[in-house]
Amino acid sequence: MRADRLVATLLFMQTRPRVTAAEVAAELEVSVATARRDLEALSAAGIPVYPQPGRGGGWALVGGARTDLSGLTAGEAQALFLLLGPLASTSPATRSTLRKLLRALPQSFRMEAEAAAGAIVVDPARWGAAAERTPERVGELQRAVVRRRKIRLGYERRGQRTERLVDPWGLVDKDGIWYLVAGTERGRRTYRVDRIAAIEDTDEIAERPADFDLSTAWSEVVTEVERQRASLSATVLVEARLAPVLAHQQGRHCILGDPVADGRVRARITAPTPLMIAQQLAGWGAAVEVEHPESVRAELARLGAELVERYAPTGG
Repeated sequence: MRADRLVATLLFMQTRPRVTAAEVAAELEVSVATARRDLEALSAAGIPVYPQPGRGGGWALVGGARTDLSGLTAGEAQALFLLLGPLASTSPATRSTLRKLLRALPQSFRMEAEAAAGAIVVDPARWGAAAERTPERVGELQRAVVRRRKIRLGYERRGQRTERLVDPWGLVDKDGIWYLVAGTERGRRTYRVDRIAAIEDTDEIAERPADFDLSTAWSEVVTEVERQRASLSATVLVEARLAPVLAHQQGRHCILGDPVADGRVRARITAPTPLMIAQQLAGWGAAVEVEHPESVRAELARLGAELVERYAPTGG
């Protein structure tokens, strides 16, 4: 878990005047990019961890080497607990880490540190919906990433199950849905964790580009997915009072234009297929009118006809 890594990184830094991201990576058995992000996270949280200029570079915990957490100031302790506190509500490992940290602090700091840990709650569930549960295989995949060995996946998609040998590179949690970013014979691929039915470990060393960075790789995945989603666009007219609602619902796939003569607002909606656009707009009824393309208008007409046929009152 990241909370454990952050604490381990901090304790490791307290044993020496300066460390490099490569040294932290070797000590914690993570990638150099992950170690660098953890160091930046500690610094951003207000803990006095700073990059050092000059030959060799590296990072230092200002104030010199320490043997335990009692060397933290009150403000630094609060910053650390603010960073880790929200994770404790969903992670037993983080709760255990916080308890150990609390015992290591001077008595005079503990009350404020406890208050900081409870100052923020992260509720991942949307209104009216239950929180997404972390797939059981996330922990197993996380260990595979750290172990740096190839794994064999049993992957289910569209009712079919296939077997794939992959190099596990990293895990991403996007809006409650977990993805495995992995290397394959055909290049980088992304797999939904909830579609992974089986995992088999191997002793083959996983291959990973020396300059691989998970954040950069995921940004590229998101960009490509958004590009594919925007492969078809439709021009629509929406009632002015509802235009902001439509824009909020569609997110980056809706661009509002200028008002037209009748007071409605012209907008552009993007999606991969005409059917997907029609499904997104069908619930808006007469509040939204599709100008073009004709393929989207035809899909809406078909959906409307199906609803009329299903729900039209019968004579009797």
